[in-house]
Amino acid sequence: MNKLFERFDRCLGERGFQAQGGTIVDASLVEVPKQHNSRRENEEIKTGKVPRSFEKKPEKTRQKDTDARWVKKNETNRFGYKNHVQVDVKNKFVRDYDVTDAAVHDSQVMEPLLSKAKKNRCKEVYADSAYSSASIREVLEKKKLRDRIHRKGYRDHPLTERSRKANRKKSTIRARVEHIFGRQRQFGEKLMRCIGKMRARNWIGLRNLVYNLDRFARMVT
Repeated sequence: MNKLFERFDRCLGERGFQAQGGTIVDASLVEVPKQHNSRRENEEIKTGKVPRSFEKKPEKTRQKDTDARWVKKNETNRFGYKNHVQVDVKNKFVRDYDVTDAAVHDSQVMEPLLSKAKKNRCKEVYADSAYSSASIREVLEKKKLRDRIHRKGYRDHPLTERSRKANRKKSTIRARVEHIFGRQRQFGEKLMRCIGKMRARNWIGLRNLVYNLDRFARMVT
């Protein structure tokens, strides 16, 4: 998938679609069928072990996704993986992506996704407040990228009116990534029906590439 992505990116450059306008980093949850395991089985899976009950029934093991994880979002527990993307602001192409289980925090994947942000003609980086931290700001400074990440308030330290106004301005640009996830949902398949991280990475990678092809077709016709 990496080779396919790089090849398509070169084709975009040859057609004049260089990464421009800045970079957006975001993540979307990709759900898989829920696993009905016992509490003990889940504890063993989290430690990287194959539950003994699975070993006794090999056919059961083949039907279990031991790489996916649970995460609580909007007060609802959801099971699956995350599609972490790096997008150029102007053309809205997915320039790079990574796949993790759903429990991995969005910010943990930001640094590797920014490795290709230097190709963007604009050095501004946009992301929601989940990516706001001192460590992320250090990464941006080190890579000579401009911080346009949403600020967040804390207990006894609410956002100032100036910060709220700045967040609203950033939102008009960062929201472009939501158009990408929305378009992907229109492709159908609400649940990813493959098992294991390797297959999930290929499935999600193909979905990102299909989006890019769809986006390209819309822009040239």
